[in-house]
Amino acid sequence: MSMPNDADTAAGEEPPRARVSDVGPLSHAIFRVARIHKLLAGQLLREVGLHPGQELLMMRLWDEGPQRQTDLAAVIDADAPTVTRSVRRLERAGFVRRSPSPQDGRVTIVEATPASMGLRGAVVRIWAELEQMTAADLGEGDRQDVLRALGGLERNLSAAEEARAGGR
Repeated sequence: MSMPNDADTAAGEEPPRARVSDVGPLSHAIFRVARIHKLLAGQLLREVGLHPGQELLMMRLWDEGPQRQTDLAAVIDADAPTVTRSVRRLERAGFVRRSPSPQDGRVTIVEATPASMGLRGAVVRIWAELEQMTAADLGEGDRQDVLRALGGLERNLSAAEEARAGGR
């Protein structure tokens, strides 16, 4: 595509517009990959009665043991009302138990129940299946390259987020 010159613009012709997605191809690709990854994860999780994000909360409880509800919100990077709703749903399903902290009654402690252990196997299976779908045709070297590149992108975006938060 040729670039417009001043004579073209002066003659009343509008310069050709770039596609918005072409302005940030990397950001657009990340958006597309994240969208389809979340969609597939949601489909797989619904098979076992979970909503996306609930598996992250459960994984944290299984791996780290009982947690303050506010700490869970920070770890899974969700706001307090979202975590409260998730915990409430998981509690109704019998997968978690909430109780006041023995040290501070204002603090809620969340723990996985023995009934959640069957769910753990399903979540492990789902994550393995999602991993296979995500990296199906990538060899080990390519997988490591992707992980390295994603780590760099995460560092860049985290630094940008911190800089923007500091400027407010």
